[in-house]
Amino acid sequence: MKFFILLIFSLLNKSLCDSPESWQLGFQDPATPIMEGIINLHHDLMFFICVISIFVTWMLIRTLWLFETSQNKISSNLTHGIFIEIIWTTTPALILIVIAIPSFSLLYAMDEIVSPTITIKALGHQWYWSYEYSDYINEEYEPINFDSYMIPEEDLFVGQLRLLEVDNRMIIPIQTHIRIIVSASDVLHSWAVPSLGIKCDAIPGRLNQASLFVKREGLYYGQCSEICGINHGFMPIVIEATNLKNYITWLANKFDI
Repeated sequence: MKFFILLIFSLLNKSLCDSPESWQLGFQDPATPIMEGIINLHHDLMFFICVISIFVTWMLIRTLWLFETSQNKISSNLTHGIFIEIIWTTTPALILIVIAIPSFSLLYAMDEIVSPTITIKALGHQWYWSYEYSDYINEEYEPINFDSYMIPEEDLFVGQLRLLEVDNRMIIPIQTHIRIIVSASDVLHSWAVPSLGIKCDAIPGRLNQASLFVKREGLYYGQCSEICGINHGFMPIVIEATNLKNYITWLANKFDI
């Protein structure tokens, strides 16, 4: 009993999960309204799946038991039942309609770009990411831009995550509508951050866009989720969401103000 009490206590008081964990089975903790919607929709669908699975399993077991040779010496002549056929046709259709309503709502919300305050361009290369803050330019009319490479394992500090840390993080403010423009310079990549509920393909010669609204401060880890070559597993994404004051300080340091 003491073990279960300690287990429940630790689960209720665990730190936020914004990066993959060993033996993780569930989602990372959501940091955007979109990811919250994805998790809620998943839980709703799991309810229907569990109910249907239990019902179908019960029917199979009952059928094997009741229609076994020793239970029924004489086979039934019944081949059709209009009422039951109507039920098993309309019920799945109604379930799909119930599922479709929140599903379409979430899809439209994911595609909507809400008056972005900041626009950031993420460009995929073999095998690293580069970022451009085109809203801010210096005296030479050059925007803030930098490359983001994975930190080699031998250069990691204690507590840093292997294959997930980068030398230059993408810094964004919280509680702000941000537009991410995603493209690639060579082959197909995919800019994906699970905690933020975003996965956007990076296609050479094409611009894709997605919207972010991060609700809390933290470090959010992602990776390229498109097989893009031999070093596909070595181009991580790290987003540092901070308050507006720290974000402005970071901008000032970038411009050496």
